[in-house]
Amino acid sequence: MTARTGKSALIYAVLVLFGLFFLSPLYVMYVASFKTLAEVRQSSIFSLPQVWTIEPWIKAWSGACSGLDCQGIRPFFIATFEIAIPAVFFAIFLGALNGYVMTQWRSKFADILFGLLLIGSFVPLQLFLIPLAVTLRELDIYGTTAGLVLIHTVYGIPLTTMLFRNFYISLPSELFKAAVIDGAGFFKIFFSVIVPMSPAIMIVAIILVFSGIYNDFLFALTFGDTSKRPIMAAVQNLVATTYGVKEHNTNIAAVFISALPTLLLFLFAGKFFVRGLTHGAVKG
Repeated sequence: MTARTGKSALIYAVLVLFGLFFLSPLYVMYVASFKTLAEVRQSSIFSLPQVWTIEPWIKAWSGACSGLDCQGIRPFFIATFEIAIPAVFFAIFLGALNGYVMTQWRSKFADILFGLLLIGSFVPLQLFLIPLAVTLRELDIYGTTAGLVLIHTVYGIPLTTMLFRNFYISLPSELFKAAVIDGAGFFKIFFSVIVPMSPAIMIVAIILVFSGIYNDFLFALTFGDTSKRPIMAAVQNLVATTYGVKEHNTNIAAVFISALPTLLLFLFAGKFFVRGLTHGAVKG
């Protein structure tokens, strides 16, 4: 064995150890979600279930108690998508439109506006709570699904604007000039030329915006309908419920179910995510 081979083997061994260390909590949670509650309490956390059961998953989905509501996480799961789908659509559509405008509007003021949008996306969420509460109250949508859709749409626009602007600015300017010569107007160019060229960056935007909305806890807890809160607030209530017996296997199953949508999204769209990011990495 040469010195180079030995060094490579050592590096891989260290990486494997780090990987096992990182994945061990996930393994413990996974096997615990298929154990009975008695076995969770009595057996080693690393031991496999003596009798595999999906009862904790079924109960987490349709029978676990989140506060005083014992319908499982299913209604909150559905409520999350009622918020996420329209918010993702509006944030991406308006961000794409803004990004296109900013590639065509070349002026110092446009650069200043773009910089302000970027600053807005990095302001801590806690600073928005009082202004948002007042705004939603005045619009009479406080504590409603429409209110959360509006919040996530507005908060997602700076990010999507940045993504689409950096992507569109890397496109050849001859495309726009040719479309103008052919008589296409602003919206004709946008829908017929720009949008068909944007699937890669749209997937990036969908992943980032959807993940942010789906994993939101602060806005969901503060502005969500108490009977129809998004999934993260519901899971927190389920885990924190203090009356009765602590059903750790059911709680862990609920956490796994709540994590599945974002996990599947990254698994199936991961390669497009990297491709879309590299598209806008040259210019801008």
